[in-house]
Amino acid sequence: MLNDEWSSGIELHSNKEASLITILKGANSFLPQVVIASTVLALIFPPSFKWFTNRYYPPALGFLMFAVGVNSSEKDFLEAFRRPTTILAGYVGQFVVKPLLGYLFGTISMTAFGLPTSLAAGIMLTSCVSGAQLSNYATFLTDPPMAPLSIVMTSISTATAVFVTPLLSLLLIGKKLPVDVKGMVSNIMQIVITPILTGLILNRFFPRICSAFRPFLPPLSVLVTALCVGAPLAINVESVMSPHGLSVLLLVIAFHASAFISGFAFTGLFFHDSPDVKALQRTLSFETGMQSSLLALALANKFFEDPLVSIPPAISTVIMSLMGFSLVLLWARRKESADC
Repeated sequence: MLNDEWSSGIELHSNKEASLITILKGANSFLPQVVIASTVLALIFPPSFKWFTNRYYPPALGFLMFAVGVNSSEKDFLEAFRRPTTILAGYVGQFVVKPLLGYLFGTISMTAFGLPTSLAAGIMLTSCVSGAQLSNYATFLTDPPMAPLSIVMTSISTATAVFVTPLLSLLLIGKKLPVDVKGMVSNIMQIVITPILTGLILNRFFPRICSAFRPFLPPLSVLVTALCVGAPLAINVESVMSPHGLSVLLLVIAFHASAFISGFAFTGLFFHDSPDVKALQRTLSFETGMQSSLLALALANKFFEDPLVSIPPAISTVIMSLMGFSLVLLWARRKESADC
């Protein structure tokens, strides 16, 4: 009798523990809703996010990369480098397709919307920067095996952005943008390389420790992502709510939508024979549709006297995240339906 009660107690405790772990792991499914909520809160009450200043971004994004590293292995990254054609496709999407779209919508902003040249320059500048680390996390949530490939593509675009971004800016905007090469290399090390290596090493040599804290990473990652989305909006809310804000908002939405669709469509066209073409399409869509808008915002503030240039990248930071993580939710549900 006592043994039965003891067994029942242990089973009940195990079930509760399993339920808690399931809830923690399922936190990622609420990410789009949390991102939307943080956006609304940042607009209604900016002080709720203004404390999360630029100095917190490197460790915040680094934490997201650490979460990816803990859930990956060195074999995953070696496998990613065996797909040079796919890596090249991601690079073309980032630095050819996207700048062309930026030039297109920048031109439309002046000709069709009658917006100042400085706003058009802001749209073009946003299209010239490297890939966003958030695209790696979005890929990890949708297609975990593809995360190392996404990280490799983003790292390469970020590493070469020190040369490519100023060149593209000069071609599209006609204004030379000096870039802090040492600063960007340091940024890559802090945000991408070091956290991922730390996660990989922990996963390789201390798997039990990783298993213990791994369930807590999804809810913490959701919180960090919400902060990374809400803070730029709260800090730049005056620019976003400016007289030109609505027009720029529509153009930025169209720009990112075109980029997401282009990445998805072109990948399906050129890699249609690949056995994992659907996963590749989603990965390249994230890689093409999401870029380091925060870098564009920093460049706009540092190298352009007109404050209007900073409005498109400020809006892009929010729109890119909202659209990207909405796709995470959509594609995750479709995958679940297909599995059923």
